[in-house]
Amino acid sequence: MDKLAVNALDWTGTSLRVLDQRILPEQSKYDEFVDAAGVAEAIASMRVRGAPAIGIAAAYGVALSVRQHYCSDGDSWIDKVKHDMQLLASSRPTAVNLFTALTAMNTVLEESIADPVTEAMAKAEQIHADDIKANYTMGELGADLMVGAKGVLTHCNTGALATGGYGTALGVVRTAYHRQPLAIYAGETRPWLQGARLTVWELQQEKIPATLIADSAAAWLMKSGQIDWVVVGADRIAANGDTANKIGTYSLAVLAKQHGVKFMVVAPLTTIDWAIASGAEITIEERNANEVLPACYQHDASVIRAWNPVFDVTPAELISAIVTEQGVVLNPALQNGVRSLKKC
Repeated sequence: MDKLAVNALDWTGTSLRVLDQRILPEQSKYDEFVDAAGVAEAIASMRVRGAPAIGIAAAYGVALSVRQHYCSDGDSWIDKVKHDMQLLASSRPTAVNLFTALTAMNTVLEESIADPVTEAMAKAEQIHADDIKANYTMGELGADLMVGAKGVLTHCNTGALATGGYGTALGVVRTAYHRQPLAIYAGETRPWLQGARLTVWELQQEKIPATLIADSAAAWLMKSGQIDWVVVGADRIAANGDTANKIGTYSLAVLAKQHGVKFMVVAPLTTIDWAIASGAEITIEERNANEVLPACYQHDASVIRAWNPVFDVTPAELISAIVTEQGVVLNPALQNGVRSLKKC
């Protein structure tokens, strides 16, 4: 696998090195994990974030579990690996890529005959490599839709830090920028500021000019006529095209509809959850209220509380295009959702 300019995950063969995204851009530090419990904690604590990267990390977590238990725990090794897989599954419930990766790893374990350790590692590495390849393909397909665009707004971080490398929505933005002049705007993305801390940091590494805006400035930016597209990623896509993504995505889709701005969702096929008919079935993760609550209110006597949903759901009728590595669905609400992609 080729080395990329930005790497969120670095597999050594015996451990997984994770770039701690919580402390970027001030610090760039890798934490090293040698077992599935450590990888699960890295996902839950948001050292690893972004649906594709979460799935890749989980696959490596399973490989580490097999490596840990296969030679030392006799016939009980598979039970211990299954326990570790449950731990990984509970780390971030909204990202369907997590469960897709765990299912793929489980299939390898059930079919493995000769060398489960080698086969599990090879499968995790393949999941990682396939994601990078898919990112480049999506970059080209999405950029094809943006010919002639003068400006784009992206939300959260959907670049190399959120994937195996290059990025989903940010991969499209990168590709479009390299084809033609393009004004790039990034929303700060509260409360974790993934746009302010991560997206613009990635673009800075590649010397791609971008403008950071407060989330609340998005409507005025659209009204100014400076952007033609909002381009975002996804953590889960229902069969009808409804899409769960970082909190704030739904409001951008509503604003885009009001201002005649097109709205693109970019995600690998593994993000589609074919088992759910609509976004109403998507479980929305809620994180600790203290992530948004000022410290002065974090005591039992306080009457102030906080609500901290991590994702929201954008209905298919607000989406202009869904881009995957297997093709593009234009106006999914009019095209039976994303079901046309299932044959791929």
